[in-house]
Amino acid sequence: MSKIRSTEEAQLFVWSDVDPDHEADFNLWYDREHMEERVRIDGFTGARRYRAVSGSARRYLALYRATSLADFTSAAYQKAFTQQTQWSVTNFTRMSNTRRRVMQVALEGGFGWGAAVAMIELIPGAVDLETMRAAMEDLLAVEGVLRVHYMIPDETLSTPLPSEQREGRVLAPCLVVDVTTEPVAEATLRQLTERFDGALREAQTFTLLWALNEDDLPPLAE
Repeated sequence: MSKIRSTEEAQLFVWSDVDPDHEADFNLWYDREHMEERVRIDGFTGARRYRAVSGSARRYLALYRATSLADFTSAAYQKAFTQQTQWSVTNFTRMSNTRRRVMQVALEGGFGWGAAVAMIELIPGAVDLETMRAAMEDLLAVEGVLRVHYMIPDETLSTPLPSEQREGRVLAPCLVVDVTTEPVAEATLRQLTERFDGALREAQTFTLLWALNEDDLPPLAE
Protein backbone atom coordinates (compact mmCIF):
# COMPACT_ATOMS: atom_id res chain seq x y z
CA MET A 1 0.00 0.00 0.00
CA SER A 2 1.30 3.44 -0.94
CA LYS A 3 2.50 5.68 1.86
CA ILE A 4 1.74 8.68 -0.32
CA ARG A 5 -1.78 10.09 -0.10
CA SER A 6 -3.79 12.58 -2.12
CA THR A 7 -5.17 15.54 -0.16
CA GLU A 8 -7.63 18.40 -0.47
CA GLU A 9 -5.44 20.63 1.70
CA ALA A 10 -3.76 23.80 0.54
CA GLN A 11 -0.69 25.89 1.30
CA LEU A 12 0.10 29.52 0.74
CA PHE A 13 3.72 29.77 -0.37
CA VAL A 14 5.55 33.11 -0.08
CA TRP A 15 9.22 33.07 -1.08
CA SER A 16 10.97 36.44 -0.93
CA ASP A 17 14.00 38.59 -0.37
CA VAL A 18 13.92 41.70 1.78
CA ASP A 19 15.75 45.02 1.88
CA PRO A 20 18.77 44.30 4.16
CA ASP A 21 18.41 47.72 5.80
CA HIS A 22 15.02 46.65 7.18
CA GLU A 23 15.58 42.93 7.67
CA ALA A 24 15.35 43.05 11.48
CA ASP A 25 11.96 44.79 11.38
CA PHE A 26 10.78 42.44 8.63
CA ASN A 27 11.54 39.44 10.83
CA LEU A 28 9.96 41.07 13.87
CA TRP A 29 6.80 41.77 11.86
CA TYR A 30 6.55 38.16 10.77
CA ASP A 31 7.25 36.83 14.26
CA ARG A 32 5.10 39.23 16.28
CA GLU A 33 2.18 39.95 13.95
CA HIS A 34 1.92 38.35 10.54
CA MET A 35 2.20 34.64 11.38
CA GLU A 36 -0.37 34.86 14.16
CA GLU A 37 -2.68 37.02 12.07
CA ARG A 38 -2.77 34.50 9.25
CA VAL A 39 -3.08 31.39 11.42
CA ARG A 40 -6.11 32.92 13.16
CA ILE A 41 -8.02 32.99 9.85
CA ASP A 42 -10.77 30.36 9.75
CA GLY A 43 -9.56 27.28 7.88
CA PHE A 44 -5.85 27.93 8.48
CA THR A 45 -4.17 25.26 10.58
CA GLY A 46 -0.58 26.46 10.89
CA ALA A 47 2.42 28.25 9.43
CA ARG A 48 6.19 27.83 9.20
CA ARG A 49 9.01 30.24 8.45
CA TYR A 50 12.36 29.32 6.92
CA ARG A 51 15.67 30.99 6.08
CA ALA A 52 17.67 29.84 3.06
CA VAL A 53 20.87 27.87 3.66
CA SER A 54 21.96 26.94 0.14
CA GLY A 55 21.21 28.39 -3.27
CA SER A 56 21.31 31.97 -4.47
CA ALA A 57 17.59 32.62 -4.80
CA ARG A 58 15.36 34.18 -2.15
CA ARG A 59 16.32 34.22 1.52
CA TYR A 60 12.98 33.67 3.24
CA LEU A 61 10.19 31.16 2.75
CA ALA A 62 6.83 31.11 4.54
CA LEU A 63 4.30 28.28 4.23
CA TYR A 64 0.76 28.66 5.55
CA ARG A 65 -1.39 25.54 5.78
CA ALA A 66 -5.16 25.54 5.17
CA THR A 67 -7.82 22.84 4.98
CA SER A 68 -8.62 23.51 1.31
CA LEU A 69 -8.27 25.97 -1.55
CA ALA A 70 -11.73 27.27 -0.62
CA ASP A 71 -10.22 28.87 2.50
CA PHE A 72 -8.52 31.38 0.19
CA THR A 73 -11.87 32.63 -1.13
CA SER A 74 -13.59 32.91 2.25
CA ALA A 75 -14.84 36.19 3.66
CA ALA A 76 -12.38 35.86 6.56
CA TYR A 77 -9.39 35.53 4.23
CA GLN A 78 -10.54 38.31 1.93
CA LYS A 79 -10.91 40.61 4.93
CA ALA A 80 -7.37 39.82 6.11
CA PHE A 81 -5.97 40.16 2.60
CA THR A 82 -7.64 43.50 1.84
CA GLN A 83 -7.39 45.11 5.29
CA GLN A 84 -3.68 44.95 6.04
CA THR A 85 -2.14 46.65 9.05
CA GLN A 86 0.24 49.55 8.46
CA TRP A 87 3.12 47.37 9.64
CA SER A 88 2.17 44.84 6.96
CA VAL A 89 1.89 47.46 4.23
CA THR A 90 5.31 48.85 5.16
CA ASN A 91 7.00 45.46 5.09
CA PHE A 92 5.35 44.39 1.84
CA THR A 93 7.14 47.35 0.22
CA ARG A 94 10.46 46.05 1.57
CA MET A 95 10.08 42.63 -0.06
CA SER A 96 11.68 41.91 -3.43
CA ASN A 97 11.88 39.12 -6.00
CA THR A 98 8.79 37.63 -4.38
CA ARG A 99 6.81 34.57 -5.36
CA ARG A 100 3.33 34.18 -3.90
CA ARG A 101 1.52 30.97 -4.75
CA VAL A 102 -1.64 29.36 -3.42
CA MET A 103 -1.01 25.64 -3.80
CA GLN A 104 -3.05 22.48 -3.61
CA VAL A 105 -1.15 19.84 -1.62
CA ALA A 106 -1.72 17.24 -4.30
CA LEU A 107 0.39 14.46 -2.73
CA GLU A 108 1.77 14.03 0.76
CA GLY A 109 3.46 11.42 2.90
CA GLY A 110 4.96 11.17 6.38
CA PHE A 111 4.20 13.52 9.26
CA GLY A 112 5.68 16.24 11.42
CA TRP A 113 7.84 19.19 10.41
CA GLY A 114 11.62 19.00 10.15
CA ALA A 115 14.38 21.31 11.33
CA ALA A 116 15.31 21.81 7.68
CA VAL A 117 13.77 21.34 4.24
CA ALA A 118 14.88 20.72 0.68
CA MET A 119 12.70 22.35 -1.95
CA ILE A 120 12.60 22.07 -5.73
CA GLU A 121 10.54 23.93 -8.29
CA LEU A 122 9.74 21.96 -11.44
CA ILE A 123 8.99 22.97 -15.00
CA PRO A 124 5.19 22.83 -15.33
CA GLY A 125 4.11 19.59 -16.99
CA ALA A 126 7.59 18.04 -16.90
CA VAL A 127 6.80 15.43 -14.22
CA ASP A 128 3.53 13.49 -13.98
CA LEU A 129 1.85 12.56 -10.71
CA GLU A 130 2.79 8.89 -10.79
CA THR A 131 6.46 9.68 -11.35
CA MET A 132 6.31 12.14 -8.47
CA ARG A 133 4.51 9.63 -6.26
CA ALA A 134 7.27 7.07 -6.87
CA ALA A 135 9.97 9.62 -6.06
CA MET A 136 8.20 10.58 -2.83
CA GLU A 137 7.90 6.92 -1.82
CA ASP A 138 11.65 6.53 -2.28
CA LEU A 139 12.33 9.67 -0.23
CA LEU A 140 10.31 8.40 2.74
CA ALA A 141 12.63 5.40 2.95
CA VAL A 142 15.68 7.66 3.48
CA GLU A 143 16.93 8.06 7.04
CA GLY A 144 16.24 11.58 8.28
CA VAL A 145 13.35 12.29 5.89
CA LEU A 146 10.17 13.01 7.85
CA ARG A 147 7.59 14.33 5.42
CA VAL A 148 7.16 15.03 1.72
CA HIS A 149 4.56 17.26 0.14
CA TYR A 150 4.02 18.03 -3.54
CA MET A 151 2.19 21.27 -4.29
CA ILE A 152 0.52 22.46 -7.48
CA PRO A 153 -0.29 26.19 -7.82
CA ASP A 154 -3.81 27.39 -8.44
CA GLU A 155 -3.70 29.91 -11.28
CA THR A 156 -6.70 31.96 -10.15
CA LEU A 157 -5.76 32.21 -6.48
CA SER A 158 -2.02 32.80 -6.95
CA THR A 159 -2.27 36.55 -7.42
CA PRO A 160 1.13 38.28 -7.23
CA LEU A 161 2.28 40.61 -4.50
CA PRO A 162 3.43 44.06 -5.67
CA SER A 163 7.08 43.04 -5.32
CA GLU A 164 6.77 40.16 -7.78
CA GLN A 165 8.02 40.49 -11.33
CA ARG A 166 4.96 39.86 -13.51
CA GLU A 167 6.64 39.56 -16.88
CA GLY A 168 7.50 35.94 -17.59
CA ARG A 169 5.79 34.78 -14.38
CA VAL A 170 5.66 30.96 -14.15
CA LEU A 171 3.36 29.03 -11.79
CA ALA A 172 5.58 26.04 -11.05
CA PRO A 173 4.79 22.96 -8.95
CA CYS A 174 7.01 22.41 -5.91
CA LEU A 175 8.21 19.48 -3.86
CA VAL A 176 9.13 20.20 -0.24
CA VAL A 177 10.93 17.58 1.86
CA ASP A 178 11.04 17.99 5.65
CA VAL A 179 14.15 16.47 7.22
CA THR A 180 15.91 16.30 10.57
CA THR A 181 19.12 18.22 9.81
CA GLU A 182 20.73 20.57 7.29
CA PRO A 183 23.16 17.88 6.04
CA VAL A 184 20.21 15.60 5.29
CA ALA A 185 18.55 18.49 3.45
CA GLU A 186 21.68 19.02 1.34
CA ALA A 187 21.95 15.30 0.54
CA THR A 188 18.25 15.21 -0.35
CA LEU A 189 18.62 18.20 -2.63
CA ARG A 190 21.50 16.51 -4.47
CA GLN A 191 19.39 13.38 -4.88
CA LEU A 192 16.45 15.37 -6.23
CA THR A 193 18.66 17.38 -8.58
CA GLU A 194 20.01 14.18 -10.09
CA ARG A 195 16.60 12.49 -10.30
CA PHE A 196 14.81 15.41 -11.90
CA ASP A 197 17.66 16.70 -14.04
CA GLY A 198 16.17 18.60 -16.96
CA ALA A 199 12.86 19.21 -15.16
CA LEU A 200 14.16 21.60 -12.47
CA ARG A 201 13.63 25.34 -12.38
CA GLU A 202 15.14 26.08 -8.95
CA ALA A 203 16.42 24.14 -5.95
CA GLN A 204 17.25 25.33 -2.45
CA THR A 205 17.59 24.21 1.17
CA PHE A 206 16.24 26.04 4.20
CA THR A 207 16.47 25.89 7.95
CA LEU A 208 13.31 26.22 10.04
CA LEU A 209 13.01 29.48 11.97
CA TRP A 210 9.80 28.52 13.75
CA ALA A 211 6.40 26.91 13.35
CA LEU A 212 3.00 27.99 14.65
CA ASN A 213 -0.05 25.72 14.87
CA GLU A 214 -3.61 26.93 15.37
CA ASP A 215 -3.82 25.02 18.67
CA ASP A 216 -0.87 27.04 20.02
CA LEU A 217 -2.84 30.27 19.98
CA PRO A 218 -4.77 31.45 23.04
CA PRO A 219 -8.27 32.88 22.51
CA LEU A 220 -8.40 36.56 21.65
CA ALA A 221 -9.38 38.83 24.50
CA GLU A 222 -13.01 39.94 24.46
